[in-house]
Amino acid sequence: MTETEHIETEAVESGLSAADGSGGPGDAPLQPAPIELTEAALEALLFVAERPLSRREIASLAGTDRATVDARLGDLEVSLRGRGIRLLIDGDRVELGTAPESGALVARYVGADTVRLSPASLETLAIVAYRQPVTKGAVERIRGVDSDYTMRALLHRRLVVELGRSNAPGRPFLYGTGFEFLERFGLTSLDELPPLDADVAARLAEEGGELIEAMPDPLPGFDTDAGDAPIDPADG
Repeated sequence: MTETEHIETEAVESGLSAADGSGGPGDAPLQPAPIELTEAALEALLFVAERPLSRREIASLAGTDRATVDARLGDLEVSLRGRGIRLLIDGDRVELGTAPESGALVARYVGADTVRLSPASLETLAIVAYRQPVTKGAVERIRGVDSDYTMRALLHRRLVVELGRSNAPGRPFLYGTGFEFLERFGLTSLDELPPLDADVAARLAEEGGELIEAMPDPLPGFDTDAGDAPIDPADG
């Protein structure tokens, strides 16, 4: 190999190393160039995302800080008011969803006018929504009946999701609501849940309390119809 060829080979290898971030032992991998996180860019990102994104993920993708992400999310939330799409917020995660007032037309397109829940399912879902994170055992103590079938049905419909495990003996699963719950109920965040009656809230706060007989009025988009999946007799 001539001296010229040797120099050219080193140059090519150096370029490849820089391109794939696999430089020498002391070299740090190259970071992607920051991308300006405009409101339009953020909307496009959330539109194509197949799952909710955390603020940290968005910041990492754009190469920016959390403050910028929070500011753009606030701008987008305001811009989408009055339109057919809403910004849904569940803790640190965000995604786009349809506006509540568009629900009837969208439901007709997807072939279901309402989500039908039995009184037992609605009661269980209300307890999870207001008490989360909560274990199935706590739900059963509040309701006073076995809730295994109802919880499985709500999990299947993605109205209830697993949030992790409790530190209690046996490490039971902790349950809460996810984005499907927000979308189905026409909410943008759990802060929009209607306030509980003081007596109901007091009973809900006690795991071993009596069966809750009075729950909040059904939220938009739900029908407490017996058309729900069959309820186990023990789950009445």
